[in-house]
Amino acid sequence: MATIKSVLAKLFAKWVYIKTQNWVNNPVETQEKVFQDLISTAAATEFGKDHDFLSVNNHADFIKRVPVRDYEGLKPYVDRVVQGEEDILWKGKPIYFAKTSGTTSGSKYIPITKESMPTHVEAARNAILLYIHETGNAKFVDGKMIFLQGSPILENKNGVQLGRLSGIVAHYVPKYLQQNRMPSWDTNCIEDWETKVNAIVEETLPENMTVISGIPSWVQMYFEKIQEKTGKKVGDVFKNFNLFIFGGVNYEPYRSKFENLIGRPVDSIELFPASEGFFAFQDKQSEKGMLLQLNSGIFYEFIKAEDFYNDNPKRYTVKDVQLDINYVMIISTNAGLWAYNLGDTVIFTSIKPYRVIVSGRIKHYISAFGEHVIGKEVEQALQEGLTNSKVQVSEFTVAPQINPSNGLPYHEWFIEFEAEVDDLSEISKQIDESLQRQNTYYFDLINGQVLRPLVITKVKKNGFQEYMKSIGKLGGQNKLPRLSNDRKIADALNDLKLTK
Repeated sequence: MATIKSVLAKLFAKWVYIKTQNWVNNPVETQEKVFQDLISTAAATEFGKDHDFLSVNNHADFIKRVPVRDYEGLKPYVDRVVQGEEDILWKGKPIYFAKTSGTTSGSKYIPITKESMPTHVEAARNAILLYIHETGNAKFVDGKMIFLQGSPILENKNGVQLGRLSGIVAHYVPKYLQQNRMPSWDTNCIEDWETKVNAIVEETLPENMTVISGIPSWVQMYFEKIQEKTGKKVGDVFKNFNLFIFGGVNYEPYRSKFENLIGRPVDSIELFPASEGFFAFQDKQSEKGMLLQLNSGIFYEFIKAEDFYNDNPKRYTVKDVQLDINYVMIISTNAGLWAYNLGDTVIFTSIKPYRVIVSGRIKHYISAFGEHVIGKEVEQALQEGLTNSKVQVSEFTVAPQINPSNGLPYHEWFIEFEAEVDDLSEISKQIDESLQRQNTYYFDLINGQVLRPLVITKVKKNGFQEYMKSIGKLGGQNKLPRLSNDRKIADALNDLKLTK
């Protein structure tokens, strides 16, 4: 028998679906309105004055005046915002800074404004409501829901609150979900991840858990601890658990592992959130891709990945994108990010409506567990790891090992040394510690015992040359990727018997 709460959820879901269709069916007009609102609102800011926003009437004008920048390019403006200045990138001051792991300048401080904050919350809410509308399944609203996230404890940075995005969002859980939400506030504030997960297990075991949400690598650890403690499949412990919500990394490598841990398939909803904005969510169980959020204070531009490093590559709006092309996604937002290169690449799976999948990063990286490790970080880690030794390295590449035959997952470093090295333990330790110092996400994963420290696999002399030759890329401008988010290179090295 349906409860009042589930009936109301279905009615609310229908209303949100109708509201969503208004902009889904008018995508170009919706984006044009967002663009004009952003430009007019920010015309009097320092950035708006510097880039003559008063003369920007259309996208062509915007392209002439505002170059594509990444965080480093926008940093002079962001630094002024962080120092407490007003009307720099957006009117007034932000209400939060989302702190994230940076690339070349340490931590990044991403502004969140009173205009942008609601879009983060509404997109997450609407993902669940559109699932209810599509499937008719609203029974889960009567059960408990867990959102594995960062600590909601915030710091103060020159009058602006600072924290991780998931911790900031924890302050915005709607009142009608407060009774259902887990873990408790006190448990959510535990900083040490392993302690936190153990506390979450204790809190949730007696409850009727119906929705579980988080980055797959973190949720896997939670599931494994439940199975370890009970000796049962997660689906037998939580008989009404039927919806898994995830984002941050590709779920496919985890799917078979999860179904084994749960003991049965469950529906899932994929999200595409970031500190810079909530860009897309899966709106249909039967369709590939996530619905691009065109009415959320974000104006999108797209550059073909193959052209990205050319001089003045063409910048497309949604009306000109095509299916099955790898694009770098560029955003301008009501948090004051302008022609901002997020670093993510997307492919459109549909243009009626606009749906995308995240295809990777414009630069090589590893984020199989949500760690966002980049080339600069591994290169610096190797350099620091060899500082006090006479060991020399010819070549190397790094890949994730998601499903090891035993023990925790890890980063596998394939290294070709100039001369034979017998004991790699100290080098491994130094490299790993350097990577932890540089990348807070990797540090959290190691300390939370989601990952174990890296493992070095030795590659035979000239092994990488043989590999590059085998794929027809020996010599010329061809370079071995320092990082892969999959094991294609790793598997090839093993298959070609190029490892020791």
